[in-house]
Amino acid sequence: MSERDFMEYDVVTVGAGPAGLAFAIRLKQLKPDIRVCVIEKASTIGAQILSGAVIEPQALNELLPEWGKNPPPICVPVTHDEFWWLRDHTRSMKLPTPPQMHNHGNFIVSLGALCAWLAPQAETLGVEIYPGFAAAEPFFNADGSVGGVRIGDMGVAKDGSHKSGYTQGIDIKAPITVLAEGCRGSLTKQLIAKFQLDKNSDPQTYGIGIKELWQLPAGRAEAGKVMHTIGWPMDNCTYGGSFLYHLDKDRVAIGFVTGLDYEDPMLSPFEAFQQVKHHPRIKPLLEGGQILSAGARALAEGGYQSLPNCEMPGALLIGDTAGLLNVPKIKGTHQAIRSGMLAAEHIIATNKAAGWDAKLRASIVMKELRKVRNIRPGFRKGLWAGLANAGWETITAGLSPWTLKNHADWSSLEKVGAYEAPKQDYIDRTLPPRDRVAEVYFAATEHDEDQPVHLHVADTNICITQCAVEYNNPCTRFCPAGVYEILGEGADKRLQINAANCVHCKTCDIKDPYEIITWVTPEGGSGPNYQNL
Repeated sequence: MSERDFMEYDVVTVGAGPAGLAFAIRLKQLKPDIRVCVIEKASTIGAQILSGAVIEPQALNELLPEWGKNPPPICVPVTHDEFWWLRDHTRSMKLPTPPQMHNHGNFIVSLGALCAWLAPQAETLGVEIYPGFAAAEPFFNADGSVGGVRIGDMGVAKDGSHKSGYTQGIDIKAPITVLAEGCRGSLTKQLIAKFQLDKNSDPQTYGIGIKELWQLPAGRAEAGKVMHTIGWPMDNCTYGGSFLYHLDKDRVAIGFVTGLDYEDPMLSPFEAFQQVKHHPRIKPLLEGGQILSAGARALAEGGYQSLPNCEMPGALLIGDTAGLLNVPKIKGTHQAIRSGMLAAEHIIATNKAAGWDAKLRASIVMKELRKVRNIRPGFRKGLWAGLANAGWETITAGLSPWTLKNHADWSSLEKVGAYEAPKQDYIDRTLPPRDRVAEVYFAATEHDEDQPVHLHVADTNICITQCAVEYNNPCTRFCPAGVYEILGEGADKRLQINAANCVHCKTCDIKDPYEIITWVTPEGGSGPNYQNL
């Protein structure tokens, strides 16, 4: 085929998460004859969606007023909140629940199941949804504006030859491209760099969230209970904490978020998660249960001051792609849905991407982020200073005359010779999984072994020389899936990339202290296949 095939629409949306689907639904509600498609790299809708998740329903109420008559398959009203400080590996203390974390009227959901439920609502309105379509790069018009996206070739071996079943990718062209890729989207990263969309904002900062869904013994779960913890196993200078959400059918979702601005080069977010499961406050709940599914993803935690310009010629950013997570609430779904709806209304009113950034910044979405802008960066000074600052920002409703700065996560890691690791008080583990490879099994991740490696390391010599000396190869610890290994000794020492393990969390693209790791889009349909995460 000498030229690539192409498809044309009025709008192409990249990503079938809550933002992309809400956008497409609202667009068709306002203009039924508009041609809009949604492409999704996962094999099925929702298969690579992972979040806590407790959602505020107001935005969903506006999008689909009758949704409660036919709710998503996992949708449990919150009954009560608990907030605990784990003082060390044996002690804990119950604290008042921060106002932002009160969940009266909210619902515990599986965000993946919610998206799988939203997709048919969109298709009923005439939205075309294509799972297994991985957008590899933007497509540009002659004038330099974004003209759509290019779907990667499928069936290309590592040596560049065509495998059996090879299909050439296609271009999906549209006057307007809406990027709803979620956190650290690969196309978004390219376009932010090309159009310098972040030149007037702070660097984005992130967290890594690791989550498991457990089946508990009969009668143990308390459906609707929401519990959060701070403190151990993190030291005072490292941001992080756990969540436990009790679902129906004696299931519980448990997870741990580690701020990727941590300094300790030896820290393993996966191990921190496994440790918190063994605390006496939590372990009795899980004993005798079994893991049903597991996964990991990055969270954009920069908020208000890290928001890039959300428009460029021919394209715009919405949802987690833009970085709209409200960190103190630990919620972003309502922000994603609302931003998708606002973007649809903007496009219908103007028929262009221009003006979207101003509309977003003047909206309730940005007002919510501005109010809490200083809470997350306040924890850079430690747990207690962060809590005190959070109290001040809450009392003053975010009206402080200052805005704290965010810093790039890759720059925060200390070198092994200059950092004294805190005492961990880690516990001997008995609960599953035994290691990260075992955890990958519960993510059901799959990559064709013959496809090109989608984790590009610009100079692997740095890994076995400079990084080994300065940081003791932190990629072997910060990756929650065991993708990176250093093998051999002396002249035989080398970096091995187990790309088939990758769960697409993109932590390596964020935390690598040399910024030489780039996550690129693998073949469509590759990656994790989460169940009810």
